[in-house]
Amino acid sequence: MRHGMVNRKLGRTSAHRAALFRNQLASLIDKERIITTLPKAKELRPQIERLVTLGKNDSVHNRRQAERVVAEDTLISKLFETLDPRFTERPGGYTRIIKLGPRRGDAAEMAILEFVGYEPKIEEAPSEEKGKKGAAKKEEAQETEAAEEKPKKKAPPKKAAAAKKQKPAKAAAPKKKARTPGTKRGQ
Repeated sequence: MRHGMVNRKLGRTSAHRAALFRNQLASLIDKERIITTLPKAKELRPQIERLVTLGKNDSVHNRRQAERVVAEDTLISKLFETLDPRFTERPGGYTRIIKLGPRRGDAAEMAILEFVGYEPKIEEAPSEEKGKKGAAKKEEAQETEAAEEKPKKKAPPKKAAAAKKQKPAKAAAPKKKARTPGTKRGQ
């Protein structure tokens, strides 16, 4: 009977499964959004929820509990310092799963696992004024460098003449005849 068998095995040994979840938890804390398969996202959700709950109360014990799962100091500090203020008033439900549909190669159901309130970082393009000033400075620098450079020597005439002469392309080799079945090579 299968009573009390809650977790999915995901076709992995227990050590491989633990390593997979440690890596995905680290990626989720670092990037705040990951794309994975739906069963993995459903298994990962309770684990990240527990870590965020630990992060809400910053103590040595809670930090050590979190380090048992995610061993990088930068990620632990982000968990306790950056994510803590975002979720202090929230009693739970720190993540969301968004279904993406089947993957093209093997039709595995894909999903996005992200923190609630996640906003992608948008890089602003430099404004035209800043771009024009930077371009003018670059042009001035290039002009001064060109004036300071010494004129380069010309190549000797023998090498220039040799470079102009090019060897004619070889004629295409005749195609080999296909071997008839049952014959040995060399006969």
